[in-house]
Amino acid sequence: MSTPLDFIGIGLGPFNLGLACLTEPIDELNGLFLESKPDFEWHSGMFLEGAHLQTPFMSDLVTLADPTSPYSFLNYLKDKGRLYSFYIRENFYPLRTEYNDYCRWAAARLSSIRFNTTVTSVSYDEEGEVYVVRTADDAFMARRLVLGTGTPPYIPEACQGLHGDLLHNSRYLDHKEALQKKESITLVGSGQSAAEIYYDLLSEIDVHGYRLNWVTRSPRFFPLEYTKLTLEMTSPEYIDYFHALPEETRYRLESQQKGLFKGIDSELIDAIFDLLYQKNLKGPVPTRLLTNSALRTASYEDGTYTLGLRQEEQGKDYELHTEGLILATGYRYVTPAFLEPVADRIRLDGHGRFDVARNYSIDTAGREIFLQNAGVHTHSITSPDLGMGAYRNAYIIGELLGSEYYAVEKSIAFQEFAV
Repeated sequence: MSTPLDFIGIGLGPFNLGLACLTEPIDELNGLFLESKPDFEWHSGMFLEGAHLQTPFMSDLVTLADPTSPYSFLNYLKDKGRLYSFYIRENFYPLRTEYNDYCRWAAARLSSIRFNTTVTSVSYDEEGEVYVVRTADDAFMARRLVLGTGTPPYIPEACQGLHGDLLHNSRYLDHKEALQKKESITLVGSGQSAAEIYYDLLSEIDVHGYRLNWVTRSPRFFPLEYTKLTLEMTSPEYIDYFHALPEETRYRLESQQKGLFKGIDSELIDAIFDLLYQKNLKGPVPTRLLTNSALRTASYEDGTYTLGLRQEEQGKDYELHTEGLILATGYRYVTPAFLEPVADRIRLDGHGRFDVARNYSIDTAGREIFLQNAGVHTHSITSPDLGMGAYRNAYIIGELLGSEYYAVEKSIAFQEFAV
């Protein structure tokens, strides 16, 4: 093992990649980022044509912490010769494929990233006061850790271990052609990804002749709330307010605030209705949109899934049969197994989840292990928000250095959240 590093970042999604970009010019910090994949990849199974981010281009890896950074989205566009085209486009929202390419562009310019490197365990050396991060081929020492392992696809309990070729929406594009050869396709879920897939399949329904169902347990297809005063909830003041609330209050709010970051673009909802109207002019479209329907059971036999659904407002059970099944059921954080040897150094709350401090640490000392994302229960909707990634990284960098390097905003909201 070599000389201890100042920190190691484990996992390389947009948040830890942003941290890598922002720490690259800081001579006082010696860090390393380990990622199991061979290259940067961000939801490639959902690169539908025209699909874009739900946050503007300024929510890139660095700009809201350092607008002068060479790793900005605008510098990427300039380097690719597309800056004027983006300007003429007059649309703040980068395409999803474009954002992924931007991240790959940034990663390729960094010296601190090691791809194809899977962390197998993390332990703590009491004598050296360092964490030992082991991979299949090596071991590294670091005084601090930053966890950025992301959230894996969530499969509902009713579908776990189910046979057949069902798929999570994260693999949609790879299996789209096979899906469209089936007589029926059912989509379960009601977020932005579900809406994008439904629109995509509905667009080609008369070409392939399948029946298309869209099932959600929500009472309606909720739009993403994106008004400006609501967006002030992605602010330092709201983090301060939310984090200081009692734990049970925070958990109650977590379940109530999903529409603030998991809803559907209102323009897409309107486009779906317009497409249904257009196709219905030629006759009834073989599609059903089923709300208030919770997935209770699922079975598979002879190429067909039988879904046991419950209409929750009516309290009635019914079945739906389908050959193709897509689960747009989101992502949920799973504590990485490699943390098991240091479990005694990690704080948990009363619900068994990470007790994330205001400074994003989860260790008992409050300054050694930092968490990217996975903190909706402590930092509210700012946790998964791309626009708050640079803010959180500026905050973490200040903790790593012991002093502020990038200016961290403390007051930006017009409204007051606390008495």
